[in-house]
Amino acid sequence: MRTLSRRAFLQSGIASGSILAGTPWVLAAAGKKRPVSPGERIGVALIGCGNQGAKDLYAMIATGQVDVPVVCDVDDSQAGKVAGEVERRLNRRPHTERDFRRVLERPDVGAVIVATPDHWHALMTVLACDAGKDVYVEKPACHEMAEGRAMIRAARENRRIVQMGTQLRSTPHMKSAVDYVRSGKLGRVGFCRAWICDHGRQLKGGPGGKPPQGVDYDLWLGPAPARSFHPDCFHREWRWFGDYGTGQLGDRAAHLLDIVRWGMNVDFPKAVASSGGIFYHRDGRDTPDTQVVTYDFPEFTVVWEHRQWSRRGPDAPSLGFAFYGSDATLVVDYNGWEVHSEPKGDVVEKTEGALDHAAHVAHFLECVRSRHLPHADIETGVTTAAWCLMGIIAQKTGRTLRFDTAAGRFVADDEASRLLARPYRAPWKMPEKYLA
Repeated sequence: MRTLSRRAFLQSGIASGSILAGTPWVLAAAGKKRPVSPGERIGVALIGCGNQGAKDLYAMIATGQVDVPVVCDVDDSQAGKVAGEVERRLNRRPHTERDFRRVLERPDVGAVIVATPDHWHALMTVLACDAGKDVYVEKPACHEMAEGRAMIRAARENRRIVQMGTQLRSTPHMKSAVDYVRSGKLGRVGFCRAWICDHGRQLKGGPGGKPPQGVDYDLWLGPAPARSFHPDCFHREWRWFGDYGTGQLGDRAAHLLDIVRWGMNVDFPKAVASSGGIFYHRDGRDTPDTQVVTYDFPEFTVVWEHRQWSRRGPDAPSLGFAFYGSDATLVVDYNGWEVHSEPKGDVVEKTEGALDHAAHVAHFLECVRSRHLPHADIETGVTTAAWCLMGIIAQKTGRTLRFDTAAGRFVADDEASRLLARPYRAPWKMPEKYLA
């Protein structure tokens, strides 16, 4: 089977359809909102006031280009904490909201940061685009593969800038690593690996209870299946429960596999298989604490590996990725990269670096002004998210999966195909106009 192209996938039944054909690289401003003039401050609202969302917002404030009229969270205490910090930085306290829909109604908001749990990313992004807002959305792009279609359609039809929070795309040493791979200096690259090996926190367990005062828990659940409140499946730790998060694949692989995919200049694998399980943290979570996913291409293989109970990585760093070539191997982590020669393994080239979150949010604001598509555009994000979600589905089914782009289904596997989407919990609905 040939390698699946991104365009074929995005034109399939679960993606964006024919609207992508001929999409301009510069998006004219939608009629709902005039362009942002040079020097004009951009009204930015944060939806989801947890750790990462706050970092995104504070980085945007540091550019000096934004106002923050409102912050939003289902937990009043989180919204209040961020509002206080915004006031300290801007000398103006933003309004606080629980319901993101009130934020989308505001004319003083031109762009939103969606930094909620994974199960909210797609619907909030779609509704924000529909309201004429540009969007900076945290990874993974979507919780279900089928949601990617609506996200791209909403962005394109409303001519909105939608950037993924995959800051490695704006980190200089990641770009130079990609350039090195594409230079041919590694020889023929036949194998790539990405990994994270860490000591994840043990969940507390025990009985649940009532949501804390000041929390709209039903709104937190949103379109996802309902469950009784438990602090183990709330702030931060929700990512280890598959109804709301996507485990380590959606958390870290969404970053690392994204750069592997970029370096190898590929879209979709011809086959995906997974093995692993919950081997250490038997504490109520339902996403694997140990997993290996294999992505097959005609001329190379990519492997994702994670362990949440030991730190020794395959190539020494506890987090990173590597391109194994016939002439040399390139190993990359957040602090830089180095090249090991074949067959001796001597370090022949290296560079130091650091994550550049500030550059990534600045790029988003630049694109809001210029209307140029960002280099971490939603189409790119949906493609990488599909890799992660295919790995999750392969793990659930225990089978090697192949995807038929024309049919928008896995080949000869009805069970796997049913996992491409799930119904939303009433009354939440994805707008039909983006699903047609």
